Order: sequence, then structure tokens, then C-alpha cells
Amino acid sequence: MLKNCWYIACPSRKLKNRPVARTLFGRRLVFFRSESGQVSALDDSCPHRNAPLSAGEVADGQLACPYHGWRFDCQGRLVEIPYRAGTPPDCSVQQYDCVEQDGYVWVCPGDKVPEEAPLVFPHLGLPGWTSFRMETLFAANVEACLENFLDCPHATHVHRYWFRTPTAKPVMAQVTMLEDGAVAEYFQEPREKSLVWSLLSPGKAVGMKHTDRYIAPATSRVDYEFDDGRAYSITSSCTPQDEFQTRVFTVISFRRGWLGPLVRLFFHPLSRLIIQQDVRMLALQQENIRHRGKADFKALDQDVLYRPIMAWRKALRQGGTLPEAGDQWQVELKL
Repeated sequence: MLKNCWYIACPSRKLKNRPVARTLFGRRLVFFRSESGQVSALDDSCPHRNAPLSAGEVADGQLACPYHGWRFDCQGRLVEIPYRAGTPPDCSVQQYDCVEQDGYVWVCPGDKVPEEAPLVFPHLGLPGWTSFRMETLFAANVEACLENFLDCPHATHVHRYWFRTPTAKPVMAQVTMLEDGAVAEYFQEPREKSLVWSLLSPGKAVGMKHTDRYIAPATSRVDYEFDDGRAYSITSSCTPQDEFQTRVFTVISFRRGWLGPLVRLFFHPLSRLIIQQDVRMLALQQENIRHRGKADFKALDQDVLYRPIMAWRKALRQGGTLPEAGDQWQVELKL
């Protein structure tokens, strides 16, 4: 069931006159555009001699193999063999359903297309909001990425003084299971000095709502909303390349009115620096897991969304019963 979902292959702007290769669940796919601009996704292998079609060319909306020039249309049908006269044999390449939305090419690598449209990134293009995008390759699986993005305690160590300043103050989190995942809301969260807080957060006297949300199968969303109207939101969609690598597409949006473009000049490079800290930490973690031969985690209640993430992913992977919406519990931790 994990394969029968929408995943981002690449930003739409990257798919122009050349094919683009991407790996999902260990399978290489090739993406290209027809003459009308429609996006197509095929197996990245020519059935003749298994050369990668992504190394070929797009001509008249058709994809030509780099080895012998076999040409395929956007449905994967063989339409021409340059050195053979007459109608080509019935020899097609597997096609995958894909759509474009929010400036991304989405693909379903499974055999059953989901009824729902792909995830909508919040706040994109809304008045008063400023957004930017990032694409990051992690040497880690999807579960490790999701748990990292939605894990507050690690920020006081990995991102110390950049995103959080450790205070050891008690914080209460309430977790609620949803029909599409789970959400955690934090109460009485400390707002000590850090570079991110200084850019985006008003004074402590202004109320704040902070929620972390897991959206099945592979999306995290972090929202901060302040009583004076300021807000920022970080949404990351994870595309599994294989069991060891994940390509993450992140949209960061914040509401600062006319100051937004100015804040972005600092916030964008700062966000890249912070996410690279996570890249390095997850690479260290996964290298150690491979060295040990397996993951051997000690899960705590303070790993607030770890349990919902793993429950949902296990159910989807095994085709089991999905977690029931409505369950709630509270967790006390220090930040």
C-alpha cells in the first residue's frame, strides 16, 4: 500500500527539454514531456537492450533510446525503430500515473492510483505569505526522516542556538490520532533566544500555538501561529529512493507581510544550514545502524510522534488495519 500513494519526483521546472531520471522504491523511472507539455513517467529501461531511456533524447514529444534510437510515446508505446521498416512490434515500456501540482511532478509508483489528489502545500501564493522551496537528499529511510523532522528534543542539541536554546523547562504535548496521521500540540513552550526565533517570533507576551503533524504516508508539517498574525509553516514530503536514501521536498512559508521578502534573504540560507545539520546527523545514525546490522531503538513517550509514525507506516506496508482516529494522550517533556 505504500507504493499506491503520490510521491514527488521532481520540481516541474526541472522537466524541460531533457528527460529526468528518478529512483522510487529502488526502481528507476524516467520523466519527460509530450509535445503538448503533458508529463509522462516510464520505466527507465529500453526493452531492446535495457539501456537507460533517461540518457536519451526527447524529440517531438517522444523519448528516444540512446543505444539504438527506439522511440516511445508518452504512454510507453514503441512507435518507431529507425533501422526497421514497417509497423514496429508490440513492445511497450511500463507507464506510471503522474500529475503536476504546486510546481511539482507527482507520481504513483504502485499499481493502484489513489482516489485523492496529491498533498496540497499550505499557504503557497496566499497574500501576505512568503514561501521558498528546498530539495534535500538524506542517507536515511523515510521513517528516520519523518521522526527527525517532527522531533523537538533533537533541536536543542543538533540545532542548538540556531533553532532552539535548551532551557530544561517542562512542556506538555497532547497527541491526537487523525484519519490521515497524527498531530501533536505543545503547550507552554519556551521561546529563548535563537537565530530563528529572533527572525520570526514576536515577544514572549504574544501567544503562540505550535503543532507538529504527521500526514500519511510520508509528510511532516510543523506550524507556529502567533496572536499578532505572524506565522510560519514547514512542510516536507518524503520520496523513498530505496531503503537507505530519501529525497525530501520542503516548502517553508511564513507570514510577515511586506517584510517577507527581506526576511527570506536571511531565513532561506539559514534553513539550508539547519537542514544540513540534520543530513549529517541522520547519515551518522544510519551508518551506525548498518554497522550494527539492525536498528535497535529504545522508544520513549517523549519521542512524541514516533509511535504514530511507525504504527501508520507498518499498517500501510503490511496492508493491515490503519490506526483508529480519535485516540488522545498527553506527554510531558523538557525543552
